[in-house]
Amino acid sequence: MKKLYIRGGRPLSGTVRVSGSKNAVLPIIAACLLSTSPCTLEDIPNLADVDTICLVLEHLGAQVKRDGTTLVIIPPQKPKTEAPYEFVRQMRASFLVIGPLLARTGLASISLPGGCAIGSRPVDLHLKGLHMLGARIEHGYGSIRAEAGKYGLRGNRIYLDFPSVGATENIIMAASLAEGQTVIENAAEEPEVVDLANFICAMGGKIKGAGTKVVKITGVRELKGVTHTVIPDRIEAGTYLVAGAITGGNILVENVIADHVKPVLAKLLEMGIDVYEEQDGLRVIGRKDYRAVDVKTMPYPGFPTDMQPQMMALMTCARGTSIITETVFENRFMHISELKRMGARIKTVGRNAVIQGPVALSGASVKATDLRAGAALVLAGLCAEGNTEVSNIYHIERGYENLLGKLQSLGADIWGQA
Repeated sequence: MKKLYIRGGRPLSGTVRVSGSKNAVLPIIAACLLSTSPCTLEDIPNLADVDTICLVLEHLGAQVKRDGTTLVIIPPQKPKTEAPYEFVRQMRASFLVIGPLLARTGLASISLPGGCAIGSRPVDLHLKGLHMLGARIEHGYGSIRAEAGKYGLRGNRIYLDFPSVGATENIIMAASLAEGQTVIENAAEEPEVVDLANFICAMGGKIKGAGTKVVKITGVRELKGVTHTVIPDRIEAGTYLVAGAITGGNILVENVIADHVKPVLAKLLEMGIDVYEEQDGLRVIGRKDYRAVDVKTMPYPGFPTDMQPQMMALMTCARGTSIITETVFENRFMHISELKRMGARIKTVGRNAVIQGPVALSGASVKATDLRAGAALVLAGLCAEGNTEVSNIYHIERGYENLLGKLQSLGADIWGQA
């Protein structure tokens, strides 16, 4: 679709099921290159980013077969070693193939990644980790070439200056087939990292400590394909919880792991929003009078930066002054100017955003500047008076499966333009 149109003011109610995690499935698909036999992945969301990473694997020689939410990947016996720019520029997660390619073939050539323009996300920590495993890194014009060398990759102790999710995942994948033991210190603790480690362990890998700051990987000679179900998407779950709150609705969010959304739940409860854990999921019951809160984005288990724009939309409905401090990405306030077009009162000072509320948002023509910013504008449109037009919907389609259909099923007055 090109645009979404929303007629706001309707409380949402009903049940919505969360899809498989985008941020978990992308590295898991890349990790299928480590296997010598077919892998079957379950609960795979129908997303543009999933299509892109599958195209990357097909270019590298893999066969990819999809049937509904099931994905079967038959890895090549001898993968190609170069990932083309035309795919990598679309999505930075494509850079995750460098680790498994290096482990399987001893050689990988890949363009520098693209993706959402939410700030600088360099791959230096990825390359530092691979270098510590024995790879020789060469920088070309907009590309990277990594070669394992004569003796292949060898385990080492690696300290990450920042707990980068992508770097942690790339190092885990490369180290899984390296000789000896690798220890990653200050590793990312996100659930998506744990899901990747569980997948590799099911294939025969040896990984301990995933989900903590220290991860130990003992290399094995071979990994074999398995069937694996991807974890639910915690950011999608958080977005629907906010949708229930911002519209004063009553929504049951199914297929959600409550522990994965604890930071979001804590802030919703602090605002005075009722959230209950039920047998089938989490129920959010909204109201019209919320308390202002402060949020500081942090690596997991802190408040996720991917939920910051959605929380900002909700804060416009809260009584008092809310402050958001963005510590992860320096350019993740681009949605503020669009929210202000709808009547939001927001000021920025460096990496801090000060939100005054409550305000009665009004429908307007706004533009999604990135994936989560687009979600925030849709949420704002759901509670605004009048009609809201959201353009650049391709950003949203990268990370939310069937957002239009799911919101319609909850009673939202929303439609799209092809």
